[in-house]
Amino acid sequence: MTNTPSPASTIFGTNLVAMATPLHLDGSLDRAGVDALLTHLMATRCNGVVVAGTTGEAPTLTGHETSQLIARARRHSDHAVRVIAGVGTNDTSTGIEMARSAAAAGADALLITAPYYSRPTQAGITEHIVAIAEAGGLPVMVYDVPARTGVAVEASTLIELSRHPLIGAVKDAKGDLYEAMTVMSSTDLAYYCGIDELALPYLASGATGLVSVTGNVVADRYAELIAAVRVGNLDRAIAVQRSLLPLTDAIMRTTQGAIMAKAALVKIGVISDPTVRRPLLESSVGDLERLYAALSATGIDQESTGVHVPVRLA
Repeated sequence: MTNTPSPASTIFGTNLVAMATPLHLDGSLDRAGVDALLTHLMATRCNGVVVAGTTGEAPTLTGHETSQLIARARRHSDHAVRVIAGVGTNDTSTGIEMARSAAAAGADALLITAPYYSRPTQAGITEHIVAIAEAGGLPVMVYDVPARTGVAVEASTLIELSRHPLIGAVKDAKGDLYEAMTVMSSTDLAYYCGIDELALPYLASGATGLVSVTGNVVADRYAELIAAVRVGNLDRAIAVQRSLLPLTDAIMRTTQGAIMAKAALVKIGVISDPTVRRPLLESSVGDLERLYAALSATGIDQESTGVHVPVRLA
C-alpha cells in the first residue's frame, strides 16, 4: 500500500536537513561555505532546510547572522528548497521579533520550540507559540525537543495548537512514537521525525518526512528511504536505514550533532573548516577516527578537493 504524502509536504518539504552553519576559523560566518553547503544539499535531493536551528548553533547566532542565512538560502534555492527558520527562544517578545525578521528575510515557514529553561506550563507554551506564529504570519512547525528545552509539548497541547490555521506540522524529537501516532490520528498535523536514528519507524507510522542532521552529508540516502516507504517497499527501506547506521551513530551519538556534521562536511570537501562556537568544542582525534570509519563504512569517500582539515583536541 502506498503511503501518500500530506499536503503539508508542499509547505515544508519532506526531506529536510537541519543545516549546519559554516564558520571561518575565527568564528565569523563563512558565506561562501553557506553557499557551498546549500549547493551540496540541493544536489543530494534535499527539498527543505532548517536554518538557525539546533544544528545551526542558533543560540550563538546574532539576529543579523540569522537573517543573512535565511536570505542566502532563499536566493540560492530560488524556491526549489523550502526555507524554514528557527525562531526558538525562551522570551516571547524576542521570538516575535525573530519571526518578523525571518519573514522579512524570505523564510517560507518557522520552527518554534517550547520556551527553554523557563519551563512554563502547557498554557504558557501555547500562548508563546501562537504569539510568535501570528507575528510572523508564516506556516509553523512546532519543534518538540524536551531534552533541550526542559519541557515537552504534550499531546493535548499539540492537539490544541493544531486548530490554529498557521500551525501545520511537528518536528518530533521526543521519541514517543505511540504519542506521535495518537496525535497524527487526532489532527491534520504533519509529523517530521527529528531523531535520525528513528527515521524509518516514524515514516512507517505515517510521518510526512524527516528533519535530519545526518542529512547534511547523505540527504540523498534519506530521499531514497522516504521514497521506499512511500511505495511500500519495506525491504528496501530497511536496507537503506541499516546502511546509514554507522554514520548515524557517529554523528548523533558521539557528541553534538552540529560538531560531527561539520567534521563530516569538511572530510567530504563541502566546507573548509569545522569551527563551532563556544561552548561547543571541535571534534577530538578519537571522534574523528570514528567518524571517518563510519563514512567509509557508509560508502562515502573524501572528495579530491585539497581541503586542509584542521584537527583540534577537545
